[in-house]
Amino acid sequence: MYSLLKNKNRGLRNDVIEFAQELVSIPSHSLQEGDVGKRVVDQMKRVGFDEVLQDEAGNVVGLIGGRASEPTLLLNSHMDTVAPGPRDRWTHSPYSAHIDNDRLYGLGAADCKGGIAAQVFAGALLKRSLLPLRGNLVVAITAAEENGCGVGVRTLLEKTLPSLNLKPTQAILGEPTDLGLYYGHDGWVEMDIRVEGSNPFLVDDAAEAVFREYDSQPASDPDLFSVSRPSFDNPHGVRRATIQMNRRIRASEEINTILSQTRHDAELAANPTGSVAVAVEVRKENQTLCTGKTSLVRRLAYAWSTDPFDPLVERARQALTAADCEVRPAKWNLNHIGMGTAGGVLTRDFNIATVGYGPGEEAMAHSPNESIDLNKLSECVYGTAAIVHSLIGIPVFGWTSDEI
Repeated sequence: MYSLLKNKNRGLRNDVIEFAQELVSIPSHSLQEGDVGKRVVDQMKRVGFDEVLQDEAGNVVGLIGGRASEPTLLLNSHMDTVAPGPRDRWTHSPYSAHIDNDRLYGLGAADCKGGIAAQVFAGALLKRSLLPLRGNLVVAITAAEENGCGVGVRTLLEKTLPSLNLKPTQAILGEPTDLGLYYGHDGWVEMDIRVEGSNPFLVDDAAEAVFREYDSQPASDPDLFSVSRPSFDNPHGVRRATIQMNRRIRASEEINTILSQTRHDAELAANPTGSVAVAVEVRKENQTLCTGKTSLVRRLAYAWSTDPFDPLVERARQALTAADCEVRPAKWNLNHIGMGTAGGVLTRDFNIATVGYGPGEEAMAHSPNESIDLNKLSECVYGTAAIVHSLIGIPVFGWTSDEI
């Protein structure tokens, strides 16, 4: 089976590279992914997915049906990117999609357009190889991921897949892992600390005291903790100060505990200045998706982890070993507030065991001159197809599932 997949994958190499180039050349900043979505729809139809659709959030969903109604395996990558930043930080245009020394350069190459190309063509590889599937394969390329709030993937799991009578139990993210098998990461939260009262002088003094309390704390890494000076307004005749604080959430921490502790500490800092009210909440904002749909979202990404001995991880390891691919379990580092994956939503809110397996390098994400190794892009197509077949495929050539 693996020789068959390898041989067919060699024939797809130029096609997957061309597709990745096209994706990189199309701007798709978060909440503005419409043009890339159209290209993904077109490619899924070209390579023979059984059904292709686009939902109200702009997510693109490709289905390859199995012989049974379940299980369902989800492959998920996101089509949006961060903004490119100052042009002078890029050697070439962020959308040049040029190739040099077997590397594809451009915004989103690693995060996560290489992942899109690998997952779409993993489906194509399975179709071309005529390898039968016992369960259903869903390749979902979602919108609005880079804003960190998971609007696209929530719509996918709450509305789109249920409307198709599909309920994934396992998922593989195409986020950058450099072909490692990743199973979790820390989270982050953006909070608003509000100080209110009828006396504007007391409110101003209390807010400054709260700010000094947090600003004076030594931060080991400013990318993982920050606090802003208070801003002031006067709603309904009441003086209000708002302090914005961003911090990482470790796997051992719960958001409700963080909110309670932050409020407790802020009250202690504010109380000596007089009688004021202190509240702490996760920041919320309205976001308008590329389809025009508006959603109220919380600026929160949960920490998550899939047990390294979960059947999904174990099976993926076995499949990569049998396919003669590298097996390197690890977790994402996520060195900046705002970076994340859909893993928190998948595992915590929908109880879907999740791993990451993608061709990009995490260090390249959100950086100028972002690029991806094209040899690893091609290998990721093969490795992903091998994992998929080990999870929902029908054993071939007389093998049992335990022998794959």
